[in-house]
Amino acid sequence: MVELTLEELRNKAFFQNTIDVWIMLCDERNLDWYSLDDYRAFINHLKNTGVIMQKFPLCIKESGGLFERGRDKTKFLEELSKLPFDDTTAYTVKLSESVIEKIRSFNHKTRPMDEK
Repeated sequence: MVELTLEELRNKAFFQNTIDVWIMLCDERNLDWYSLDDYRAFINHLKNTGVIMQKFPLCIKESGGLFERGRDKTKFLEELSKLPFDDTTAYTVKLSESVIEKIRSFNHKTRPMDEK
């Protein structure tokens, strides 16, 4: 798998969904992205730092069932969809420089990939 940075993700499309942004941020930091609690904390961080987000109706089956870093993205989305909170949905964000800075200011609690 080719690993991208947030800037490279932005070059693919200026607007991205928060699931892919979350995975990319974790990839940049070599951290495990497969944590519902950490994703929820990430979404709350974006909200608290004023990032403008629109709810994105990401269809689980249309996500492609891709495996990202050996983890099933579809299963992650299914697990998120079972939780009745606003911070468990996917959003669309505009990856401007200022938004990327706010994304990178998120303080992870996740473990590095090699500590699993």
